[in-house]
Amino acid sequence: MRAAVRTGWRIGAAAALRGRAGRPLSQAAGEGSGAEGGSGGSGGGSGSREAVERLVREHPVVVFMKGSPAQPLCGFSNAVVQILRLHGVEDYRAHDVLQDPDLRQGIKDYSNWPTIPQVYLNGEFVGGCDILLQMHQNGDLVEELKKLGIRSALLDAEKDQEKK
Repeated sequence: MRAAVRTGWRIGAAAALRGRAGRPLSQAAGEGSGAEGGSGGSGGGSGSREAVERLVREHPVVVFMKGSPAQPLCGFSNAVVQILRLHGVEDYRAHDVLQDPDLRQGIKDYSNWPTIPQVYLNGEFVGGCDILLQMHQNGDLVEELKKLGIRSALLDAEKDQEKK
């Protein structure tokens, strides 16, 4: 399995992190995939602990980012989108913290983590871009996705490599 992660990393992750692998960014987690660009909350209370708790628990994979999966507005948010794409994870909730300053501060307070993006798996805070990248590189992300019932596309890539 770790070979699949290394293979996936060599094949496309470096380019993916720069936004050039896979589908064009404009198609990333697009319509019908479950990812959304808005905060999903209503105005003033969107940064409250209760509102943030609802958002992190609304879906098995939740990302708080700058921009949307179709148009990330920072390199770190883009890297998270690309890592998820590399694993074939397209059904996730994305919340653009730039659209809601209360949510932007609320998520930082909720996780006690000062930076964006932030990734949650099954309601649990995983970390930001650096931690997700590390999990991708060492194979932990494949295992965590499996716990959620999500099969990483890298496992299929490994099977394809073994057939050759």
